[in-house]
Amino acid sequence: AKGPSTFIPLGEIPQEGAEGSLRQLLIEAFGCAGRVDHVAMVMGLHPEYLSSFWKTQYLLLRMDGPLPYHKRHYIAIMAAARHQCSYLVGVHMGEFLQVGGNPAWLRGLHCAPQKLRNLNEINKLLAHRPWLVTKEHIEALLKPGEDSWSLAELVQALVLLTHYHSLASFVFGCGIKPEEDQDGGNGCWTPSPHSDSSPAPEDSTGGSGGKDAMQEVEMLMERMKLLQENQLEEEVVTQEEMETRFELEKTESLLVPPSDILDPSLQSKVRCFVEDPEFGYKDFTRRGEQAPPTFRAQ
Repeated sequence: AKGPSTFIPLGEIPQEGAEGSLRQLLIEAFGCAGRVDHVAMVMGLHPEYLSSFWKTQYLLLRMDGPLPYHKRHYIAIMAAARHQCSYLVGVHMGEFLQVGGNPAWLRGLHCAPQKLRNLNEINKLLAHRPWLVTKEHIEALLKPGEDSWSLAELVQALVLLTHYHSLASFVFGCGIKPEEDQDGGNGCWTPSPHSDSSPAPEDSTGGSGGKDAMQEVEMLMERMKLLQENQLEEEVVTQEEMETRFELEKTESLLVPPSDILDPSLQSKVRCFVEDPEFGYKDFTRRGEQAPPTFRAQ
C-alpha cells in the first residue's frame, strides 16, 4: 500500500498540491524538522489540530528548557519503547544522533546514564498504570545526590513521557508507516515552491495490512451480531451473563498483536530500551471492587 497510513487511502492525504493555510503549515513543519513526516501528513487532515501539535512538539523538543536536546529525544525513545512503538523509537534515535547524542546510549537503556535510567519506574507506571504513581516516586527522583533531578527537569521529563505515550497511540491508531529511511517505508515529501499545481496522486486502497485489519474488524462485528441474535432467541439471559459474553468477545479480539510486535527485526531496536517488559496494563477498577488510592497533585 502506498502512502503514510495503512488505513487511509493515499488520495485522501494532503500532498504537495496542498493550498492555503495547510500548505503553509506543512512548510513550517518542514522548516522545523527538515522534512514532513508521516505523522504530519496524516494529521494534515485536521489542520487546526496539526497546528497545535506542531507548536507543542516545537516547545518540547526545540525551545529553551532545563533538559539538553539529546536527553529530550532519549526520553521520547524510552516512552515510545514502553508501548513497543518502533516508528517513534526509530524517528527519535535519528534525532538523538543529529543533536549530538552519544551513539553508545542507543545500545540500550543499560548504556544510558543512571539519571535517565532512574526514570524507568515512573515511565512504566505512566504508560500502563498511572494511578499507581505516588508522591514517593517523585521524592525519589528529586532526592539530593549525584543522579538527582531538579524539579524543572523532572516536570519537562514527565511531560515528554506522557506526550509520547499518547503519540504512540496515535501512530498505532492511524496505522502510520515508516518513512523511506526507516525500515524501507514510503518516503515523506519535501515542499517545493513550484508544486502548487501538482496533481494529487491517484486514490489507493489499503494493501494486505489494511485488508487484514479490516477483515479482523468485520469478523469481530459478525461475532457480536451473532451474539446479539442468540440473546434474543433465549428466553432468559441475566445481565451478568451478557457482560461475561461481551468481555469474552472483547478479550479475544485484543489477542491479535500489532504487526510490528510480530516482526522481530522491528522490535529488536525497541526491546533494549525496556526494563521489566512483562509489566503492562491492568484495569484501574472493576464494578464491586474498591478503587485503589490515587495520587492527586492539582
